[in-house]
Amino acid sequence: MSPVVDPPSIPPAKTPPHRAGFVAIVGRPNVGKSTLMNRLVGQKVSIVSEKPQTTRNRIMGVCHLAYGQMVFFDTPGLHHADIPLNRKMVQAALSCLREVDLILYLVEPTPPSDANRWIEARLHRVETPKILVVNKMDLVHATSLLPILDAYHRQGLYADLVPLSAKTGDNLSRLLPVALAHLPEGAPLFPEDTLTDQPTRFLASEIIREKVIEQTRQEIPYAVAVEVEAFQETDARITIRAILFVERDSQKGVLIGRQGRMLKEIGTHAREAIAALLGKPIFLGLWVKVKREWRRDDAFLKQMGYGSTR
Repeated sequence: MSPVVDPPSIPPAKTPPHRAGFVAIVGRPNVGKSTLMNRLVGQKVSIVSEKPQTTRNRIMGVCHLAYGQMVFFDTPGLHHADIPLNRKMVQAALSCLREVDLILYLVEPTPPSDANRWIEARLHRVETPKILVVNKMDLVHATSLLPILDAYHRQGLYADLVPLSAKTGDNLSRLLPVALAHLPEGAPLFPEDTLTDQPTRFLASEIIREKVIEQTRQEIPYAVAVEVEAFQETDARITIRAILFVERDSQKGVLIGRQGRMLKEIGTHAREAIAALLGKPIFLGLWVKVKREWRRDDAFLKQMGYGSTR
């Protein structure tokens, strides 16, 4: 009679450790940083525009995963700054590099340029792990990405290289586990229902500024600052009163438009977007004021919170 042999035991699947940490998204202006963070978070928490230098502050967004939590910082575009506002924006981005657990350096699908090397020189100064993210892969043929990835790989600066499209979401599923693996083990840093730390007043002001950027041209988008002067919420609706600051009388005229049409158009689009975000009817009042050379006024920039980490 054959002896009874127990079947081999199958070890239970090992649950991966929970990881949580802070991730900075950095890069030149208009490379898709805000689009990528909104895609990762699953909701719009940072305004988006085809015009460069849209993001003026460091914006936080939280990505909740089954075995981890990634807290992203969308940062202003890194560039050679020539006026106080731009210098504060660049400083807000650079200050992130030593405060996070991981850096995502976003680039376009083109060979490294002098502007890239200026940023990389600053990345070399920090020991924080870095992942190169080649965005906008939907705009180029896959074979053309290989020499670009190889050129960056030979620099020896990056722990990983991930091509993707923030606009379409292609290959985003590869970035998430690669990024998560570089974060420390630990409990979630924020509750599950947290998507951003930005107050609703700030989100409303950014949406208004986004609609200004969408509706205007030339220097107007860069010359406008938005201050929410009043934000009152009741069970029925939210009342918002905001001031749009410009630098010159001619800009004020353009922003208001003939018979107030431009300002009305901006207000209509902003009201709809804020209502969709906050889930309540919105009453929105907009006024335009001239604050001459405000982008060079350090006191005004501090008052508006530009270049701050909020």
